[in-house]
This record gives sequence, structure tokens and C-alpha cells, in this order.
Amino acid sequence: MQNKGLVKLFAILFGLVSIYQLSFTFITNKIETDAKTYAVSQVPKPTEGADTKENADARSLVEKTYLDSINRNEPINFGFTKFTYDEAKEKELNKGLDLKGGINVILQISVRDILSGLANKTENETFNKALDRADELQKDAQEDYVESFFRAFDELKPEGLKLADPSIFYTASLQEELKKETFNTPDDVVQNVIRRKVDQSVVSAKEVLNKRIDQFGVTQPNIQRLGTSGRILIELPGAKDVIRIEKLLQTTAELEFWKTNNNTAELLSYLAAADAKLKELPEFAVEKEKDTTDVDLGDLTTSTEQDSIDVIRPLLGKMIPSRVGVNNGGVVASIKEDDKAEITKLLANPILKQVLPANLRNVRFAFGKEVDANGRIQMYALSGKRKGREATPQMKGDVVDAASQSYGNDNKPNVNMQMNGIGAKQWEKLTGEVHEENGNIAVVLDNIVYSAPSVTRGAISGGNTEISGNFTIAEAQDLANVLRAGKLPAKAEILQSEVVGPSLGQEAINSGLMSFLIALALVLVWMVFYYGRAGLFADVALAFNILLIFGVLANLGAVLTLPGIAGIVLTIGMSVDANVLLFERVREELAKGKSLQESINHAFSWKGAMSSIFDANITTGLTALILFLFGTGPIKGFATTLLIGIATSLFTAIFITRLLIDWYTAKGKILAFSTGVTKNLFRNMNIEFLKKRKIAYIVSGVIIAIGLWSITLGNKLNQGVDFVGGRSYQVRFEKTVSPQDVKASLQNVFVDGENAVSLEVKTFGDDNQLKITTNYKVNETGTDIDDEIKNKLHQGLASYLPAAMDYEKFVDGAEDKAVGIMKSIKVGPTIADDIKKASFWAVLGSLVVVFLYILLRFRRWQFSLGAVAAVFHDVLIVLGIFSLAWKYLPFTMEINQAFIAAILTVIGYSLNDTVVVFDRIREFMNENANWKFSKVVNAALNSTLSRTLNTSLTTLVVLLAIFIFGGESIRGFMFALIIGVIVGTYSSMFIATPIMYDTIKKGDVNKGLEEGEAKA
Repeated sequence: MQNKGLVKLFAILFGLVSIYQLSFTFITNKIETDAKTYAVSQVPKPTEGADTKENADARSLVEKTYLDSINRNEPINFGFTKFTYDEAKEKELNKGLDLKGGINVILQISVRDILSGLANKTENETFNKALDRADELQKDAQEDYVESFFRAFDELKPEGLKLADPSIFYTASLQEELKKETFNTPDDVVQNVIRRKVDQSVVSAKEVLNKRIDQFGVTQPNIQRLGTSGRILIELPGAKDVIRIEKLLQTTAELEFWKTNNNTAELLSYLAAADAKLKELPEFAVEKEKDTTDVDLGDLTTSTEQDSIDVIRPLLGKMIPSRVGVNNGGVVASIKEDDKAEITKLLANPILKQVLPANLRNVRFAFGKEVDANGRIQMYALSGKRKGREATPQMKGDVVDAASQSYGNDNKPNVNMQMNGIGAKQWEKLTGEVHEENGNIAVVLDNIVYSAPSVTRGAISGGNTEISGNFTIAEAQDLANVLRAGKLPAKAEILQSEVVGPSLGQEAINSGLMSFLIALALVLVWMVFYYGRAGLFADVALAFNILLIFGVLANLGAVLTLPGIAGIVLTIGMSVDANVLLFERVREELAKGKSLQESINHAFSWKGAMSSIFDANITTGLTALILFLFGTGPIKGFATTLLIGIATSLFTAIFITRLLIDWYTAKGKILAFSTGVTKNLFRNMNIEFLKKRKIAYIVSGVIIAIGLWSITLGNKLNQGVDFVGGRSYQVRFEKTVSPQDVKASLQNVFVDGENAVSLEVKTFGDDNQLKITTNYKVNETGTDIDDEIKNKLHQGLASYLPAAMDYEKFVDGAEDKAVGIMKSIKVGPTIADDIKKASFWAVLGSLVVVFLYILLRFRRWQFSLGAVAAVFHDVLIVLGIFSLAWKYLPFTMEINQAFIAAILTVIGYSLNDTVVVFDRIREFMNENANWKFSKVVNAALNSTLSRTLNTSLTTLVVLLAIFIFGGESIRGFMFALIIGVIVGTYSSMFIATPIMYDTIKKGDVNKGLEEGEAKA
């Protein structure tokens, strides 16, 4: 081998850089372990009973203080350079959500709201119909929302109406952008302006979220925009307080200041009239005899119709009115918190405009934050300024310059705000007016009234004020955080989320490490057993390969996930393939009577094993690349490690193994490339593969037919929430539980009127752990809905949980959590559809790319057809087995993103085998032009049999180690790979090659092969 010195230099440098990069991981891990130990010594865990949240929070604070001290006072000294703890933390190997715990969400910034805001919330009928139509188009469209809106507007607009109409986008904020007369600006010009404005709003939302997360203190957050859509990916490994974070992310932070309307009598009179008007609607109609009676509303008395059995009061029946004649601070009534959504809907009914007095048209109703002991909240009447057809606040929160958590006179947490100069003047004017009117100012955040204080000392100058609202310290800190960061330009909804508890993450690390070590040990032993001392050299190269993989991951700042560990372990199994190909070729050349050095030189040449090695790795790499481009989250982590593993395994097999072999043989020592047991194993094989192809066709055809029947008519496929939408929870119990009993309990809780509720309860791993999946309110989003579903889950499981486990402990993210929700996944139907489509294109794209690559390399479409047909064969069989077996096997076999990753890996593996065979066929054709084509094919298959079985068995052993020891969450993924490797090995010999043989013209077998070899 030429340039050995350069190869040695690069190997040493790569190794040192990898060790240096990984050293940060070991150092930060040690510091964090010391911090945990110190925290436990200061706030010990109870020897008996469950730990309290207060103790856990106290330990977290001690731990953070310890790390802050280390960061300030004790730099990490490498001798030639120094780092702080924070700087080292940035350089460590990042652990993903499934290994560290935390939360991963995809937020949808409402482009509809942005468009509505740009149009000043116009009531233009065509505009609003176009928004509704865009909502419908988005269910099946691949385009962004704004493009769907433009398309819908073009379909619906009457002749002559333009986007630049004064009632639509020719607003004060857009006049400068449009720079033309109102209704004459062409639509395409307006569209470009709107696209830019929407893009700016989404970028602004991302920046706001970035500030909120930074101030929340999460280490190594990942926040990125997904494409040109309004979707933003947020990954927060290590975050524990999930509910708090979800609310933090979705809070729009629309701060407003309103005057309160304290005329309770007039307001209740309107509500009584509204009540009577609503009863005219069909849903409140009654057929029973009615009589008229008086209903007492405090000091206000009104007449209403009373049924002889029941009183029908759509609004007032859900309220306890406030007393008339006293200052209630704007509180007009109290309601049950559960009735809030229904009352909001009723008050928004257009029919009530018919009874709304003119002097109340600037009033808006809103609800308070605090819930009393009876589960009731206060309903406020807010008085604003009239703008168009809407009531607007007296002041908005965009004048707030700074905000911080502080304490009020009652020593309770509140939020102190400082306004800018303009805001200070507005605040002085507003407080002066309210003082003169003896009224109140309502502080409203995202349509929730946090407080409504009176102004007793006259106008307040200086622009300093505070918000109180019975906060916890954490709530006050978060509110100050979002006010400092600013408001989102539109509401944000969580389309997809995955939450993993830290204790589950630690279990994943343990299981992943176990599977990694066992798989590595098995491969190392096998290589020495089969190839003797040459196998030992391959083991050294393999160990160096693993060092490089982890070093590159750390250097790139990539995130290591559980599927990523699986990708590394799979790389261990597949990386020996290059060494196997090389060693097998050396053995072949030795068997022909060549010298050891000649055999080694030939094996490491392009005419030897190098062509097959590169073809096999490129086809696998292409499928991994497509997986990387189309995958998300952990799947992208799997593809990343696989791609890195392919590159590093090529380097180590070709260069490091060769260096070791040359070093050993240069001493004049003999290298046998086999042991006594394996010396003649698979030698002189003469199997007539092509004669068995018809039997193979029949067997494969029957298996595929049964599978297709099961997929379409039988068990069908168990689609995960990734593909159908819904919510899934991994719940752990103290004792063994029956899935059937738990399902029966939950069915009594998850009831959604006339809508059918799907509920699946299945044992997940141990008998004390269940995976609970439901489509309950799958189309609804928001933290309120998420909380409602978790509450119902807790209610339905209460009899199976410890008596002391309240709702908060059931959902929290405690580090040593052993019972409760360990992991949750939520996928909205829109994003589920997108995932399904992306998965389809990923599989189809990989097939097309591989077809073209093989066509380019072999210059015959028959080779491409054989390879792709074998891949289709493998995919259909894996799908069929999953369909037949998912109801019966004791682990989850869902069709989800992980399954698609497995399918693409199977495609790559199957092609790897097939390309090695095809390379040998091409080689034999060029060397033996007078042979029959059938003889060439059979000889090629027999000559590669040792390599095929060796690689397949090694990979299977690795996969079995991961399947058994790698944890429940990837067991289905591993099962798909195991089936795929078995079927892929079979199809390369009995499907791909025979189809190529049957479609190629027997009299024209040489044409193109020599050309392909010459051009390659």
C-alpha cells in the first residue's frame, strides 16, 4: 500500500481528535455526578415512602447552585487550554430525548391568525371564506398554508375584488409595502408582500420561543424552523417539568389592560335578554307546558319561562350572578370552570347582537385565572375602546420594557413590569381616568384576567406596575419570562410532542449500553474464531472505527439517541462486511496458488474486493441518506450514525486493517486468514441455485399473497399514532395489571358524546407496564385538552395506582419515578398525514435512487430490475409478517417512523448483498467469456456464499443482542430488521439474481458488461 506514512498520520490525528472531543463528555458527566451526590447529601432522599416534590425541587436547586459555582470558580484545565463547565457542556456528546428524558415538540404557528392580523381582522366575507377553504385544502395539500389561501381566494373572489382591497390587505401597516393605489395593486405583487410578512412573523415567533427557552434554563436546546411552513421543532433534552414547558411554549403573551364595567345591573339585564334569545334556537326548544315566573338575579328581577318540571336557562343556568349595587371589580358572575368553553361559545353566537344594547358594544367578557375550592372561576365584563366592529383594550402590553418576578405587600409572588416612555404616559392617563371613575383596571393575558385592581391613590406615573394572581414562584417566573421575551405573532399549537421521563431515559442508556457491549463482544469473538489472527486485526480496526464514530458525533454536535445506538451496533455488524469481503478474496486467491502478498494485493485492489465494497456501501449509504432527509427526531439520529458508520468503517477496513496486515507480513510471518475449523468451510460449493428458482418463486409468491390478504382483509396493519394521529402514554404500575381490566375502566372515562373513541391498551415490556393509545379529541389541541386527557387517564387508573399518587405525581417528571406516566406521545392528524406521505416518498425515493445507481454501474436495466424486485419482495414480506403477527407477539409491532427506518435499512442491507453478487457475476463474465450464462451465475453465487452467510450471521447475532437487551421501545424496530436480514439474504440469491437471469437476453449477455467495467 502506497503512502503508508500519510495514512498513519491521519489515523493518529483522527484518533487523538476523537479522544479529545469525547473527553468533554466524561468530564461533564463526572462533574454532574458529583453535583447530584452533593445535592443528595444536602437534601437527603427519604429512606421510606415517596419523595416529595418540594424535596426534589430543593435538590435540583442545590445541584444547579453547585454547577454554577464550578462554572465560575473551577476551570477545566487540559494543560494547553482551559474551559469552563458551560463551554465543556457545549462540546460534549449530546444525548437525545430517549436517553436523557425531556420533551420534543413540533409547534404550528397559526398562519391563519397571521393573515387575519395583516388584514386587521377584517370581516370581508370572501377573505374569511378563503381562510376556511384554505383550512380544508391543507388536509391534503403539500403546499404551505399561505399558498392554499391564495388559491382559495382566487377560486372564491367575485369579479373585480383584489387582495389589495381596503377591506383586506390595504391596511395602514401594509400601505408602505404595497406602494401603489389601493385596489389597483396586482394580486401577484400583494402575494409576494404577504409571503414575506408571514415569513417574518414565523421567524419572529422562533426568536421569541428561543428567548423563552434560554431564560428557562434548559441546557442544549434545539429550536429550528421546519422548511418554509409555520412549524417549529423544539427539542429540550433533560427538561423535567413538562406541563410547565408546554404552557410556556403555547402562551401567546398577548398582554392587555382594560377598564372593567362595574354596572352589574345593566350587564345582568343583558344576560337575561340573551338567555331568552338563545332559547329560540332549536337546541333549546321544549315542547312541555311552560309558565312564567320571576327569576331573582340579586337585586335584579326578570321574568323567564319556567317549565313545570325544569327551568331552561342556557346562560344564567350556568352562573351565580354577582350582587347588584356594589362594586364587584368587574365580576358579573361566577361559573364552573368546566362550563367555560360552553359559555364562551354561547356568548359568541351572532344572534345575541339583536339584544345587545348600544352602550354595551364596547364590552367583552373574559374569565379569571383563579379557581376556588368549588371549582368555580369569575366572569368579568371588560370595557374597551371601539375600533370598527370590535372592542379593543385601553392599552396593549407591547409597551412593557422589562419584567421580573417579585413579591407583593402580602409577601406572595407577583410580576413587576416597567413600561417604556410611551407606555408610562399611557399608563398615567389610564390610571388617572380609572381613579376618577372609581373603577378597576383588568390585567388580561391571553384572554385570562389575572387581576383587576382598583386605583385608589390617583394617576400612577413612571410606568411601573405589577401583576398579582395567586401565583406560585414558578408561575410568576414564567410569566415574567414570556413578557420579557415578547408576545408570539400568532397562537401556537402543539401538533406533535414526545415526552420521556428522566428515569426512563436512564433505563434506555443502561439497556443500550448492555446491547452495545454484548454485540461488540460477540462480533470480536466471531472474527477471531473464523479468521484467526487476521480476525484480530479486523477487531482492532473495528474498535478504532467505534472510537471514530463517537468522536465524529461529538464533533458535529449530533444527538445520540436509542435508535442511534442501534445504528452504531448495526454498523458493527455491517462494518465487518468489508473485512469479510477482503479476507474471503484473499482466501480465494491463496486457493488459486498465488503467494500471500499477491493475494493481499489483489484483494485490496479495484479488481479484487474494492469494487464490491464500494458498491455495497454506496447503495446502503444512499438509503441512509434518504432516511436522513425524510426522517425526524430519533430516526434522523439513526440515519446519522449509520452514515457516519459507513464512512468510518470504509476507512478502517481499507486502511487500518491493511496497515496491520502489512506490518505483520513484513516480518516474514504467515497469515492464514482462517482457523483449523474454518479453513475449508464453504469451499468448493456447487449449488445449482438457478434450478431452484421456480420453487423460490412459488414459495415467495405464496408468502406474499398471504401477507397481502392479511394487510387488506385480515389483521391489517397496526398503525401507530405517527400515522393516524392520537395520544399514546406509557404508564408503569407497582404491580402486574390486566390490559383488559384497565381498558374497561378507561372506557367509562373516555366518552366523547356521539363520537366514537378508539382505545388500545397493551402490555409494554414488563407485566406492570402498559401502553395506552387513544384518539380522544384527536382534532383538538392546546394545554387545556392535554390536561383534560391526562386527568381522565389518572381518573380511570386511580384504582390501580398507589393511594398517595395524586394527579401531579402521576404526570410529573421526577428523576427516580417508578410509577405513573413514563412517556407520552401526541401526534395531530395533520402532521400524521404528513409523516405518512413523507414515509411513502422516502421508500419510493430510495428505490428510484438505487435503481438508477445500479443501472449506472452495471449498464443493464435487468440488473436494476432484479435488485428492485428483490427489495419489493423483502418489504412486502416484512409488512405481511407484521400484519399477521402484531396481535399475537408480546411486544409492540406498530407501523410508525421507526418501522419505516427499519424498512429503509432492510432495503440497504438487501441491496448490499445483491450488489456483491452482481459484482461477482460481472467479474466472472469478463474473465470467462466462453462460459454459459447459467454457469456464470451459479459460480458467482457459490463464490460469494461464504461472505453472504458470514455477514448475515454476524449481523443477525448483533440484531438479536439488541432485540433481547436493547429495551422495549426498539424491540419492534429490531424485529423488523431481523426479518429483513433473513429475507434479504434469501432474496439476493433466489429472487434478485434469478429475475435478472430470466429477463436478460441469453444471446446477448456480454453486451454492456465489459463497457460497464471499463467505464466504472
